[in-house]
Amino acid sequence: MRYVDLDGVVGDLTGVLDPRPYLEQLPALVERLPPGARAFATDPGHYAFSGKRCVKDLKPGEARRTGDDDIEIRFGHNCWKHDEDLIVRYRGVARFQADVLDVCALDDLGDVVLDEILPHPQGCTHEIACRPGTLVVVCRDLEAEWVPADCPQARG
Repeated sequence: MRYVDLDGVVGDLTGVLDPRPYLEQLPALVERLPPGARAFATDPGHYAFSGKRCVKDLKPGEARRTGDDDIEIRFGHNCWKHDEDLIVRYRGVARFQADVLDVCALDDLGDVVLDEILPHPQGCTHEIACRPGTLVVVCRDLEAEWVPADCPQARG
């Protein structure tokens, strides 16, 4: 993660998740992002921590190949925050890497802390910080879709 501060200081608080460094850089990066990545990165709810469409607190789950170089990941909702799951479809995947000790499945990565979508010569990168690991996808473009979740505890 280049810009997101995962151990920031805000006032008297330390260890604060702070997307501001990334959001400050985003206007300079946005025109270099492919259309789907641009739409997802600039969605007003993406970094609204208490919002229903914020990626924070989602949980990476099933990843499946949907074509020769296409991958889809379903990020499960947090019942206390979201009432939808997020499906991200990565097109033209050139790299798919999960980094964490003693983990084999994506759902072992833990909850999403923050993410960055950055320009890349092959399209874009989607770098996702989780507790306790990270997921990095390099692709031509991505499409993000929020879909209803079956969760009776979801806030209304």
